[in-house]
Amino acid sequence: MEKKSGVSHLFITIFVHCFSTSMVAPAITDVTMSAVCPGRDECSLAIYLSGFQQAIIGLGTLVMMPLVGNLSDKYGRKALLTVPITLSIIPLAILAYSRSRNFFYAYYVLRTLTAMVCEGSIHCLSLAYVADNVPPGRRASVFGIFSGIVSGAFVCGTISARFISTSAAFQAATAGSIISAVYMRIFLPESVRDEDLYTPILSSKAEISASCEESTKKLQVFKRLPSIDDMVHLLKSSPTFSQAAIVAFLSNLADAGLQGSMMYYLKAKFHFNKNQFADLMVIAGIAGTISQLIMMPVLAPTVGEARLLSFGLLFGCVHMFLYSVAWSSWVPYAAAVFSILSVFSHPCLRTIVSKQVASNEQVFSLVLPFSVLHFGTSCLPIAWLTDLFLFQGKAQGCISGICSFANLVSPLAFSPLTALFLSDRAPFNFPGFSIMCIGFVSMTAFIQSIMIRVAPPLPVSSQRVSNCNSVVA
Repeated sequence: MEKKSGVSHLFITIFVHCFSTSMVAPAITDVTMSAVCPGRDECSLAIYLSGFQQAIIGLGTLVMMPLVGNLSDKYGRKALLTVPITLSIIPLAILAYSRSRNFFYAYYVLRTLTAMVCEGSIHCLSLAYVADNVPPGRRASVFGIFSGIVSGAFVCGTISARFISTSAAFQAATAGSIISAVYMRIFLPESVRDEDLYTPILSSKAEISASCEESTKKLQVFKRLPSIDDMVHLLKSSPTFSQAAIVAFLSNLADAGLQGSMMYYLKAKFHFNKNQFADLMVIAGIAGTISQLIMMPVLAPTVGEARLLSFGLLFGCVHMFLYSVAWSSWVPYAAAVFSILSVFSHPCLRTIVSKQVASNEQVFSLVLPFSVLHFGTSCLPIAWLTDLFLFQGKAQGCISGICSFANLVSPLAFSPLTALFLSDRAPFNFPGFSIMCIGFVSMTAFIQSIMIRVAPPLPVSSQRVSNCNSVVA
């Protein structure tokens, strides 16, 4: 009951937070353009500023995501979740006060710095929290519900933005973010406890020497410190994990490119403003909410996460190609409907990753007897077994770090291309050329996803880790 309650409080926290932050999403492009290039619908400087910010945030989160995931394994999800939710309030409060040129640049700098910690970490820690409290067989459905709640909050936020002024949107977003942080601190229970994390891998037995136990403890302490070796080890832990990492990189490369280019493209070509952006986001959000709350819980157990991942990426390609060749202002609205299937990709990818991470209990019940049979009780196999203890936070943090690297590379590649083809210096008249290139990246991710062969999850053992030691005796 406590675990179900914890997940419910997490859902409420994330809903309020996402509702608040999405209220300002339709207005950001207009605020940027009016501060940097007032009175214009096309501005290369605004595109470069957004691309530079996106790249710096990607660089910061590339470093921070594995660290955040690792620290959450040690100190708990709630403690680490408090940091990004609190920091995200500051930039919103600045624009809630004023959106003049100077305040915009203050927002720009602080948003860049805080997003290096906040961007992606809230999603990453929330997924790890869900994985702590939900058994493997139900994770696909619960991850889908989680994504549906995020989409629902996004829909509600953008609908609100459609009917209120820009200043009121930033003020309401600031208040909502504060409420989300306070609610989380009061009601959300912790899911990872120190006594569980620091439980010795092997209990004291006559067959295991004291020196081996000391070596194992040292390795445990070392493995809590995030490094490139940790990410390399995770990528080598299974072919499925490494394939999922490639798909994560390519799909996020495409998504980040679309996110950084689409609004400037639509503003330059069809003169979209806050209201049209809000309408477009509402359509995509409603389609995504229906998909994740209704369709995914039904399809995931029968079709499987790997096939749903491929379906999502395929329709994501169609979604991008339609944007790139839009010949009328109604075409982007039609393209947004494809979100009903394209949103499958991210929760399915995270579910595949979570199922590649074995718990301590599963590893010992399956691997320890084989290890002792073949190697005896020397320190070498114990150290080798220590490397198999991969916590959910570390795995999700690794994937988030890869996604952050994609967010770093994407604006460097696509922002100059977007600015070029939206300007008078374009080599040929094709304003959506950069978005078509983004679509080809998404198609590559789709082709790679077809090659994923999901290994069957490790069976859950009915014995505790301490019982596994009885096999040695």
